[in-house]
Amino acid sequence: MDLQTVTSKGTRYTKARRVGRGTGSGRGKTCGRGHKGWGQRSGSSRRPGYEGGQMPIYRRVPKRGFTNARFRTEYTVVNVEALNSFEDGDVVDLAAIIARGLTSLDTPLLKVLGNGELTTKLTVRAQKFSASAAAKIVAAGGTVVGLDSRGRAPGEARASEKPQAVEPRETQTPETSEGEEAGS
Repeated sequence: MDLQTVTSKGTRYTKARRVGRGTGSGRGKTCGRGHKGWGQRSGSSRRPGYEGGQMPIYRRVPKRGFTNARFRTEYTVVNVEALNSFEDGDVVDLAAIIARGLTSLDTPLLKVLGNGELTTKLTVRAQKFSASAAAKIVAAGGTVVGLDSRGRAPGEARASEKPQAVEPRETQTPETSEGEEAGS
């Protein structure tokens, strides 16, 4: 070792190991693959978790019951004590909470939990509230607005979804053909 190799950052790409270059190289003859068997042949590769034909661990471990992990609803969570950073009368929703840096966006759904005390009067808009959080917001003089999964309150409608006037349909009468007589 010398100063030149100590201070160098190393090569960007390491050279490929050359196999089959004689017994003195340590990787001659079988080139590190061993004798006979599947791994010695060309084109051999094993999938992750393969244990040489032994019953693999993911099949040995018992699987019982049901997990809702793939289907459960995830929420971005904030506690009521974090809402004290807003002034009285503010409308607090997920966008306002993220703008203040009180939490990071995990999902577009917001859940308010009841940890801590709330001293400011706020209008809080979220998809879910714990019972204690809703009680603390109302006790502080604020209001709780429950939203649906699209972020709308139950009575709200989007501007693009204005109700359209329904025109009455004309009643259709069966037409008589020219050859038929109407009175017979």
